[in-house]
Amino acid sequence: MARIHAPGHRAHRAPRALAALALLAVSAGSVTACGGGGSAHREPAPSASAPAVPGAHRTAEPELHMIDNDGHRLAFHVTEGHGPAIVLDAGGGEDSSYWKDIVPGLHAATGATIITYDRPGLGKSEAVPGAWDVRSAVSDLGTGLRKLGVTQDVVLVSHSQAGEIATYFTKENPELVSGSVLVDASLPPLYTDEEIARLVAANQPAVDAAKKDPSQPRNSQLISVAESYVPMHKAYHQVSWPDAVPATVIVSEKTPFDGSPEDAQLWRDAAASFVGQGPDRTLVTAKGSSHDVPKDRPALVIEEIGKMAAARG
Repeated sequence: MARIHAPGHRAHRAPRALAALALLAVSAGSVTACGGGGSAHREPAPSASAPAVPGAHRTAEPELHMIDNDGHRLAFHVTEGHGPAIVLDAGGGEDSSYWKDIVPGLHAATGATIITYDRPGLGKSEAVPGAWDVRSAVSDLGTGLRKLGVTQDVVLVSHSQAGEIATYFTKENPELVSGSVLVDASLPPLYTDEEIARLVAANQPAVDAAKKDPSQPRNSQLISVAESYVPMHKAYHQVSWPDAVPATVIVSEKTPFDGSPEDAQLWRDAAASFVGQGPDRTLVTAKGSSHDVPKDRPALVIEEIGKMAAARG
C-alpha cells in the first residue's frame, strides 16, 4: 500500500537551464525537467530553521576506488558499514560531492555501507566524448558495483536526472536493487512528445551559450545531453519500473520548473502517475523545498532512505 505525502521550497544554487534539459542540473533562469501504485497521504512539515541531520556529528571517511569500465576510469567513494548498500546518485552536472552533507548523517543513522560516485567528466572520473547515453551510464554504475563486490540488496537513491539511470538500471537489475528512493527525479510519464518539444525550445539558448565554452564540465554535460535528448526521452517515456522493486518518490514543492506553473504541474503529475502505475510505491512531497531536496530537507531524505533500508534489510 503506497502512502502519498504532500508539498516543499527554496532556490537552487546551480544553473537552472541544465535541469530543464534532461534534468542535467538546475540552472537559474530557464524551465527545467528532472524527473506510483497505492495511495494514502502524509505531509512532513519543515522545521522553522535548517533541519538538523541525524548523526551529522559523527564522521566516517569514504575510501576512493578507481574503477575501469569501457576504456574510462570512474571514481567510486565507499563509506564502509553493514547491511544493504545505499548508493547515492547525483543529478546531472553534479558529482559525488553533492551528497557530502547527507553521507555522514545517513551513515550514522543506518550504519549501512554508503556508496557515491562521479559520472564521466565529473569529480575524479575521466570524461567520455560524444552524446550522453543512458545505457553507458547504466553500465558504469553496474560495473562499479560489481567490482566493489556489491551484488544484492542495493537501496538506490537517485536525484534529478539520475532518475533516468535508476529506471533503466532497476529494470535491468531487479534482483540487485531491493528498493529505491527517487528524489525529485526525472520520471518516464513526464516525457510526452509535447513536453519534450517545450523543454528543447526553452533550453536552446542555454545550449547555445554552453557551446561557447565547452571546456567547462557543466557546459560539456549540457551539450552531450542535448545531442541525444529527443530520441533518448521519447524512448524513456515508454520505460516501466519493475513491480517487484519498491520505490519512494520525493517530489519538491517548487519542482525544477519554478517560474513555469504549467511545467511544474506536469512534473507533479508525472510523479503521481509513476506512483500510481505499480505496487509498493510512495509519494512524499518535501514541504518547503526547491528541486535541491537533499540540500533543503536533508533530514527528510535521510528519514525516507532509512525507512527503505530498514524495510529491505
